[in-house]
Amino acid sequence: MRLIFAGTPPVALPSLDLIAGSSHDLVAVVTRPDAPAGRGRRLIRSPVARWADERGIEVLTPVRPREPDFLKKLVKFSPDCVPVVAYGALVPPEALVIPQYGWVNLHFSLLPAWRGAAPVQHAVLHGDEITGACVFSLEQGLDTGPVYGSLTEPIGPEDTAGDLLARLSAAGARLLLDVLDGIARGEARAVPQSTEGVSLAPKITSEDARIRWDDPVFAVDRRVRACTPAPGAWSEFRGERLRVGPVEPLGDASSLAPGQLRLAGGRVLVGTATTPVTLGQVQPAGRKWMAADAWLRGVRPRDDERLT
Repeated sequence: MRLIFAGTPPVALPSLDLIAGSSHDLVAVVTRPDAPAGRGRRLIRSPVARWADERGIEVLTPVRPREPDFLKKLVKFSPDCVPVVAYGALVPPEALVIPQYGWVNLHFSLLPAWRGAAPVQHAVLHGDEITGACVFSLEQGLDTGPVYGSLTEPIGPEDTAGDLLARLSAAGARLLLDVLDGIARGEARAVPQSTEGVSLAPKITSEDARIRWDDPVFAVDRRVRACTPAPGAWSEFRGERLRVGPVEPLGDASSLAPGQLRLAGGRVLVGTATTPVTLGQVQPAGRKWMAADAWLRGVRPRDDERLT
C-alpha cells in the first residue's frame, strides 16, 4: 500500500522504522511544525521530521490538518492508508476520508480505557496492573473508533511511564505493521469498542506532577513514576522547585510527618500520610541531577522544614 505516516515524538520512530523496512511504500510523513526549544528558543524539527529528512522523504507540517493546501497535498499523494502514532493534532473529517482505508492509529492503552493524550501516565498513576496498545480506525470522536487489534503489557511495581512507553512503542510497532499487512490483504476487520469501561486520560500538567506528601505512600510512588520522565515530578523546598526522580516506598513505620526529611543510614527519607519513601535522584532549580543524600547534606534542613 501507499502510506503517509503521521507522528511527532520519539515513540513514533519504532513504527516508522518497521514500516520503512516493509513491503509498503512510504511516500511522505505528516508531523507537527518546528517548535521553539531551549534557552535560545531556536526552532527544532520533530523527531519524525528529522527521521524523514535523513532519508529524503517528504515532510508535511501543517499547523492544522484542515488547511486547504495540506488537504490538496494529501489528495495528490493518494495514500491508501495513513498510519498514526502520537501525531498530536485533531484530524478533520475532510482529511479522514481521503485515504481508501482511512487513518489507523496506534494508541497506548486497552481501549476504551484511557482515551486521550496521556494513557500510559494515567495507567501508572491509577495503579493499573495491566495495560496495552490498540490499533484502531480514526473517526471524529476522541479515540472512539473500531479496533483492528490489541496487545497487553504488565505494569511492574517500579515501571515509570517512560519505561512502559518504551516497551509499548516497540511492541505496538509490530502490531501496527501486522494490521497494515492485514488491510493490504483484505483480511483485517475492525470491531466496535465496548461502551463499558470508558475512562479518559487528559494531558498531565505540571501542576498534576506536584507531589502531594499528605497522600498515602502508594499514591506518592505512583505519581512520581507516572510523571517520569515528563513532565517530571516535583516538590518545593525553601520556595524553589525540586525535581524528584523515582522513589522507593518503605514498609517500615518510621514516624515522619508528610514532607519531613531525615537522613538515615545514608538514605534520604521523606514522610507521607502513611510510611516514608526513600529519595533517589533530585534536581534543584538551575542545577544538574544529583544523589539525594548529597543534596540534603548541602542544604542542611532544619527540623521544622518540609518538602511541600
